[in-house]
Amino acid sequence: MKVGGLHHITAMASSPQRNLEFYTEVLGLRLVKRTVNFDDPGTYHFYFGDPTGRPGSLLTFFPWPLARRGAMGSGETTTVTLAVAQGSLGGWLDRLDRHQVEREAPRQRFGREGVRLRDPDGLILELVEGVAERGPHLAGVTLQVRDLDPTSEMLASAPFDLSLIEEGKDRRRFESATGEAIDLVAVPLVERGRLGAGSVHHVAWRAADAAAQLALRSALLGRGLSVTPVQDRRYFESIYFREPGGVLFEIATDGPGFHRDEARADLGRALKLPPWLESERRRIEEMLPEVDFAEGGASEDS
Repeated sequence: MKVGGLHHITAMASSPQRNLEFYTEVLGLRLVKRTVNFDDPGTYHFYFGDPTGRPGSLLTFFPWPLARRGAMGSGETTTVTLAVAQGSLGGWLDRLDRHQVEREAPRQRFGREGVRLRDPDGLILELVEGVAERGPHLAGVTLQVRDLDPTSEMLASAPFDLSLIEEGKDRRRFESATGEAIDLVAVPLVERGRLGAGSVHHVAWRAADAAAQLALRSALLGRGLSVTPVQDRRYFESIYFREPGGVLFEIATDGPGFHRDEARADLGRALKLPPWLESERRRIEEMLPEVDFAEGGASEDS
């Protein structure tokens, strides 16, 4: 049993309004689910992705209005790479400039045209030309660790079985079976990062279903890793563990998906709560910060 490709990336933000506007209006993703952090229901949890919220297209955020900026360090995901359509980078540069987004000059990496930019909270994103049918989707991550070897050994062996395709003095690139690039960067003298706005909270990988997830959990426990019990995230089930370099990983099931409590055309239009929080809806809605969702990308064709 092998881990699939990337399922989603979850990061932290500050202003929920600004976060919503950037990922829907600037990057053109769809808000496919508006819910709360199940462990902190006074905080929104936004899911952005392709029109149907398929695994592999998803960027999710916990926006805390008073959150301070995170500090980059070791044991952290430092860059999220998104694929855009081949030949579209020029149009994306115009779009980023029109929205006054902080970005670098375009450059080639591993034979692909791309550009690095920052979201409103400083999260580093990279748009690279590749195979993208409708809007950006996840194409990789960069992990910053003190020692490359332990993380490399885990990624290259079961149940991950990623392929090592490039290697340098302080950097290695792995590729998943579905083509995502996982870059490891060595920072032996750097302290651990501090989570905050602009930080990635965790990297989630795919499991086809609950049975596959349990098999993967058993394999990870067999490697001596500390893995959580299965947790119900309503739209998928999750297990969590830290890889040897300290980055928090999740393995999430592909289903049941975002359609279980909203029709496809209505994804992202209403606040959805899990059954165990529904009795507290009024209190939760009063705690949540005010956000204008009028331009929240709820259209199926966004």
